[in-house]
Amino acid sequence: MIILHGIQNILEIKKSCSIVAYVLACLEKEVKPGITTNYLNSLAETLTFEKGAIPGFKGYRGFPYSICASVNEQVVHGFPSDKPLKEGDILSIDFGILYNGWYGDSALTIPVGKISNKHKKLIKITNECLTLAIQQSHSGNTIGDISYTIQQCAEKEGFNVVKNFTGHGIGKNLHEEPPVYNFGNKGEGYLLKNGMVIAIEPMVVAGNAETITGSDGWTVLTKNGDMAAHFEHTIAITNEGPIILTNRNIFYENT
Repeated sequence: MIILHGIQNILEIKKSCSIVAYVLACLEKEVKPGITTNYLNSLAETLTFEKGAIPGFKGYRGFPYSICASVNEQVVHGFPSDKPLKEGDILSIDFGILYNGWYGDSALTIPVGKISNKHKKLIKITNECLTLAIQQSHSGNTIGDISYTIQQCAEKEGFNVVKNFTGHGIGKNLHEEPPVYNFGNKGEGYLLKNGMVIAIEPMVVAGNAETITGSDGWTVLTKNGDMAAHFEHTIAITNEGPIILTNRNIFYENT
């Protein structure tokens, strides 16, 4: 069932999303060679509790951490660790919280120090995939319009999208209908309607996008060891067009 939210519910989700945006902006500033992802996980928890919120991932289906910290060939669901980040790494952080009964969810990929031009481009294009997908998120379009846009944006630059993980609806639950695929055809899939709140999250690989799951049972890696990037925003579809609820450039009153 796809839930259509009224303005009051969207404002409540916006509060959760603004905390997510605030925490991710703080974490992004901390990323540099020598920092550990366990440190970032602890910082995320501290900042979340300071805002009166609860980490949304910790304990979710048994996941043991508050952030997903995916380094280099790790696509999503990476475990934080005490291994220091090194120059040239790229780090994807996926983070969500629960606040007053509503979830927020977002992700970004961050360069660690100086990285290669190829991986700069990977990060840039993955973020561009998300930007263009959001521009397609208008009432009357379809999930397929979003999916097609992501796939075309990545593939025209020589990259590939991960096909076995998707975006999703979000609200009272972290994952709700509909799934938001990163590949597809224009005009296909669920019709977008005002009041829908969805998390769009392109995952793009600089090579073969086939994935495997690591020995921890969670971490998803590219099979060939190719680098991956991941960006995500929670958005609301409204009469005024799509609104990015997890915009890291705007912090709302509750932050």
